Amino acid sequence: MAEGSYRFTRRALMGTGAAVALGGAAMAFRSGHLGKARTQIDPWTLNRGNKAEPDTLDPHLAQANWEMNIIGDMFSGLMTLDAAANPIFGAAESYSVSEDGLTYRFKLRDHVWSDGVPVTADDYVFSFRRVLDPATASQYAPMLYPIQNAEAVNGRKMPIDQLGVRAIDNRTVEIAFHFQVPYIKELMAHMTTFAVPRHVVEKYGADWMNPAHAVSNGPFILKEWVPNEYVHLVKNPRFYAADDVVLKNVFFYPTQDQSAALKRFRAGEFDVISDGIPPQQIDWLRENMSRELRLYPYILTQYVQFNMHRAPFDDPRVREAMCMAIDREIITAKIMRANEAPAYALVPPGMVGYPGKAQLGFKSMRMASRVEKAKQLLAEAGFGPSRPLSFDYNLQNTTESKIIAVALQEMWREVGAQVRLMQSESQVHYQTLRRRDFAAAWTGWVADYRDAKNYLFLFASSTTDMNFGGYSNAEYDRLMTSSDNERDPAKRQLLLQSAEQVLLADNVIAPVFFGVARDLVSQQVKGWVSNNVNFNRSRYLSLARGKATV
Repeated sequence: MAEGSYRFTRRALMGTGAAVALGGAAMAFRSGHLGKARTQIDPWTLNRGNKAEPDTLDPHLAQANWEMNIIGDMFSGLMTLDAAANPIFGAAESYSVSEDGLTYRFKLRDHVWSDGVPVTADDYVFSFRRVLDPATASQYAPMLYPIQNAEAVNGRKMPIDQLGVRAIDNRTVEIAFHFQVPYIKELMAHMTTFAVPRHVVEKYGADWMNPAHAVSNGPFILKEWVPNEYVHLVKNPRFYAADDVVLKNVFFYPTQDQSAALKRFRAGEFDVISDGIPPQQIDWLRENMSRELRLYPYILTQYVQFNMHRAPFDDPRVREAMCMAIDREIITAKIMRANEAPAYALVPPGMVGYPGKAQLGFKSMRMASRVEKAKQLLAEAGFGPSRPLSFDYNLQNTTESKIIAVALQEMWREVGAQVRLMQSESQVHYQTLRRRDFAAAWTGWVADYRDAKNYLFLFASSTTDMNFGGYSNAEYDRLMTSSDNERDPAKRQLLLQSAEQVLLADNVIAPVFFGVARDLVSQQVKGWVSNNVNFNRSRYLSLARGKATV
């Protein structure tokens, strides 16, 4: 296809995608539920648009960042996050480390659960064992494999009491690691490491996070959860820093329909929308709501995940062709529009000390040459006009995902692929990915901790649920293991970079862009600090509403 027609096709598809998304948004807004929070707009009630409906609020079962936004308001880990999302002491007041750097002892501050029961080291031993117990089926369990015997326990090869976590006394937790963990502070601020109240979990089992039973040790506690409408948190008067928490209520609303969420923000129904601004409205927002619009570099990579064990993506030529056919510059400049960077790698910028030189081999090729090469690869794989490549592409039904999907569908059509778009709610979408019940799918990863391993561990053979494509490569695993055992920081980073290059050469994923945090924050909200992981805990926020209204 000629270059001129190529551009026109993209203009047409972008216009169509935007119209479809906006039309759906208008209908959703007219029927939108205002929520209990809207009956009282006061200086102590914060209303947050929060991207999607949580699948769970159990910190050991959750996976998504919109779940972490809520869970991080309810729980305080050994470490927690400050207003700028940097790790600070939380449930722990100090820690010491052994000379070899492998064993940490965390001293708990004297504090209680929201029901008044003391938080003890035994709660932490119970909780780490719970995460790594294979019966729990925690998706994040592999992130804790650096702990002594964690992988063996999770793989049913050792009894759970052999896990390298123990209580020295009621207020001292000891955690022993197989190798040094340079990201220890951020790891201990992640929800997977949060303690849960043993006395409540053992009493109520899977029902322990029901609002009638829920107990937490953070600044807020769960009051009400109306599925697909809102989650209501109230201030925890027993929180160890309760005197510094201004807000009395926080409501989290799912905002799958980003255009509808924007309308609700403009109407004063939301005080904040986290990472949920419709791309087609970015230019208008820059012009008309610049004081509310918060765009900030985000340690996020959005990519297409291929299923290595399902045709046609069991063929590396097909994976490479689909990866090459994506015009990342069009997607970032013409669709996303918030200064996102085209991605030719998995690990995004922002990782301290990481060289960041791994990249897809075709980065320097002109787009027209990529299209021709993609067609050639498909022909070699047996696809062409008489036998076109055909596959389903799974995506979340968010405004942003739908617009990008239309663009990808057209780009893949130009190299001869017929693509069916399969939409679902975000929580259903990720359940589909964990089951590996897909061929190609839209997904992404936000840094849990600012280290390249947080992205690369996803594709290790030992990672199960979150290794969505079922990738397994002995050389990749060797490099990852070597990086774990390398004590020289610079050499460790080079090993991680080599592992990333192996991953990219296998075209397991098609990186599309590195993200920008897209938040809307009312001028009434005080204490918001934009940061590159886009976590803003409600405990640091307040409202300047003036006179309360009812």
